Amino acid sequence: MVRSPHEHITIRDIWEARNRIKPFVRKTPLIPSTGLKEHTSSQIHLKLENLQKTHTFKIRGAANKILSLSEKQKELGVTTFSTGNHGLAVAFVAKELGIRAVICVSRKVPTAKIESIRKLGAEILFCGNSQDDAESMCYHLQDEKGMTVVKPFDDPFVIAGQGTIGLEIMEQLPRVDTVMIPLSGGGLLSGVALALKTNDPNIRVIGVSMETSPVMYKSLKAGKPVVLEEQETLADSLLGGIGQNNRYTFQMVQKYADDVILIPEKDIARGIAYMLREHRFIVEGAAATSIGALLDYRFNHEFQEAVALITGRNVDLDVILDIAHSHL
Repeated sequence: MVRSPHEHITIRDIWEARNRIKPFVRKTPLIPSTGLKEHTSSQIHLKLENLQKTHTFKIRGAANKILSLSEKQKELGVTTFSTGNHGLAVAFVAKELGIRAVICVSRKVPTAKIESIRKLGAEILFCGNSQDDAESMCYHLQDEKGMTVVKPFDDPFVIAGQGTIGLEIMEQLPRVDTVMIPLSGGGLLSGVALALKTNDPNIRVIGVSMETSPVMYKSLKAGKPVVLEEQETLADSLLGGIGQNNRYTFQMVQKYADDVILIPEKDIARGIAYMLREHRFIVEGAAATSIGALLDYRFNHEFQEAVALITGRNVDLDVILDIAHSHL
């Protein structure tokens, strides 16, 4: 990406990201879900980013950002604030490139994600009880140590990296008419929607979030970024604010999201149980939001060929065991 970061992100940036990150990512499978087809009377396909390296889509954006840095920036190291998955992705890429990484997390990040980050050799700093607390520490490290902050979502390189999923979907299912995307800070939806709608503006993009602390949803309703107190949810990867000074994703989600759906915790649990029972996949709560929405059919329109993004599988085993016990 050679243009100024103040300019709009384009499909060219996503193609450049695809070439840049190719050694670091997998082209993940797109599979049909027979059970969801029977339930909805539509063809439902699952984009399995749970099979991605680090078991989450986040490596796409993290790799694109870190690989774009100068040698001097790499020498000084990188830092990020994360609900877990983005930190895991940054730690993985940093280890591959021999770069120092400091991951700032709140004390609400699940143990499974913390241990995975630690195993990759990254330094972990616990910072308060919210994503905002972790973010503040990152910028302190930037000011004091000269480290580069790899933002989880509101960065053009990160958005372009996530957008490579959209290119893969178009290759794997050219007739796709609807894509359901877990929605938090909006980096994933922004990039994927840009890739999809550049190819076909009629493709519908649906954001799906939890009823608990849905910051982007509330921000869209308010017409500006808002702050919400974080609350416990199975979709912990979707927690965190979008930033009062959000520069990219808020406007992109406003532009590209055809609808945003909220689902309760019980439907997230149903989605996790469905993926375990029908597809034998362990997925985290955020990844199950679209499945939960489909099982309860919370959509305002019909579709023929839909894709649900299964975004990750980094979840504490106790959560899976509890859901398996109560739902299977």
